[in-house]
Order: sequence, then structure tokens, then C-alpha cells
Amino acid sequence: MTPSPPHNRQLLKTAMGAAEYVPFSTYSSTLACMQELKQKGVTVVGVETTSNSTDLYRTNMPQPCALVFGNELVGIHPQVMKHCDGLVCIPTRGVKNSLNVASCASIVMYEVLRQWNVAASDNDGLSE
Repeated sequence: MTPSPPHNRQLLKTAMGAAEYVPFSTYSSTLACMQELKQKGVTVVGVETTSNSTDLYRTNMPQPCALVFGNELVGIHPQVMKHCDGLVCIPTRGVKNSLNVASCASIVMYEVLRQWNVAASDNDGLSE
């Protein structure tokens, strides 16, 4: 899901041809999308720094899961956070504890796929 209209010229330019290979759906709201995903058995995980968030690297990410990212200015809307099945955060150090959403998404998706690949390797009886 993207906040940009699916056939937005800038989005298609930025995607550099990849948009035609990625299936997408549009929804009237984030909450409507989350409701449909949950009905399909998808765990919805918000990525936000809160007192209720768990460290990404100490969290077993479920399969399947959908990730919710907020914008850099205000993060995930509180109503959306309330409907997430869980919240994770990337541990940071220093004065500023936030990351650009593109950097954050890259880190989180890498970790989710790493965990899933490790689980698949464990299930195959192989070790690294």
C-alpha cells in the first residue's frame, strides 16, 4: 500500500519499471487495509518508537506480516497504532532517535527477510 495514487507519474518514474511487477491494491484508509489483511490472517506490525514497542532484533517476525510505517514528521497515527497487532522499533543511539522512513523500511524489511530465511534454512535441516 502506498499513500500515492497507483498511477502517479512520479511514483512510476521512481520505481524505474518495477511497478508493473509488484501487485498492489488501494484502500479508502489505512485502517480499511489493515482490517482486510487481518481477515486474511496477516499479522500487522507497526514500526514506531514508543514505550510499547519491542526491539526489532529481539522480535520474531511472523509469517505473513504487513508492516506499517509512518511519515518522518509525526509517525504512525495513534488510531492506526492502536489496531496494530504489535509494534517494533529499530534501536538507535544518540540524541535523535528517528530515521528517514526509506532507511527505516530498508532496515526492517532486511531483518524480516533475514529471519524468514533463517527459519526456512532451519526447516530444511541445513545450517549456515
